[in-house]
Amino acid sequence: MIRIGIDLGGTKTELVALGAGGDELFRKRVPTPRDYQGTLAAMVMLIKEAESALGQQGSVGVGIPGVISPYTGLVKNANSTWLNGRPLDVDLAQLLGREIRVANDANCFALSEAVDGAAASMPVVFGAILGTGCGAGVVINRKVHAGGNGIAGEWGHNPLPWMTPAERHRTRCFCGHHDCIETFISGTGFINDYHRALSEAGHHGQAAQSGVAIMALVAQEDEIATAAFERYLDRLARSLAHVINMLDPDAIVLGGGMSNVDGIYPRLPALLRQYVLGGECQTPVLKHRYGCSSGVRGAAWLWQS
Repeated sequence: MIRIGIDLGGTKTELVALGAGGDELFRKRVPTPRDYQGTLAAMVMLIKEAESALGQQGSVGVGIPGVISPYTGLVKNANSTWLNGRPLDVDLAQLLGREIRVANDANCFALSEAVDGAAASMPVVFGAILGTGCGAGVVINRKVHAGGNGIAGEWGHNPLPWMTPAERHRTRCFCGHHDCIETFISGTGFINDYHRALSEAGHHGQAAQSGVAIMALVAQEDEIATAAFERYLDRLARSLAHVINMLDPDAIVLGGGMSNVDGIYPRLPALLRQYVLGGECQTPVLKHRYGCSSGVRGAAWLWQS
């Protein structure tokens, strides 16, 4: 039996087919059509191509940038807005003539890393994606925990914990609220914080435009970049300590662009202990194993039996 996973992104749709042991048998990506019917057709085309190449039919799981409401059965909260209000799982199942499974893409990331990734064999895994935005997923015993409202893991849209007076009402999130964790510890949040500090320091020259460029300045001991990274580390520690205080997972796995900043990992353990209740914390915070492939692999692992 093969397991087919699809990562339905805003700009690209990627398919992977995995063998029984998680070995990759087929992979292909195409641009995502920016309309609903075109998106369905693209997924069906990819599935048929994979199954034809492999000579067998597989189970199908799909990761989406949103969730399917447990109340209406329709997609909600998707930044690929043409999916919202649509019964994606039902429509795709009808086109394929078989059941499919759909989950949030951050949940798929967490599932991939929990099944055979950085946190393999860990019972409770919290997977956080620190990219353009900030999403997360919860996996318990190799199964996605979506929650009664379908939004478990939407930790990025809670307020930054233990805010200082200077941080309060410092940012505004697309969700309509101020001070969301996402606006501080996403890659975008890191860049915006650095640019704000430059402006407050009266710097009017060309500023670094990416997290990689800012970290290059940190390596050169640039004062403003270093201070921005120190703030970032403390805010990340506060945000993850909040998760540990509530969920106490066996492991936390980081994905997204900021997860590739290797300087994060040796610093976090001591910072976490400052905020976790009781001052004791040995929770491993791990770098992803599969990186940008974790989402599509996790979609395939939505079927494990």
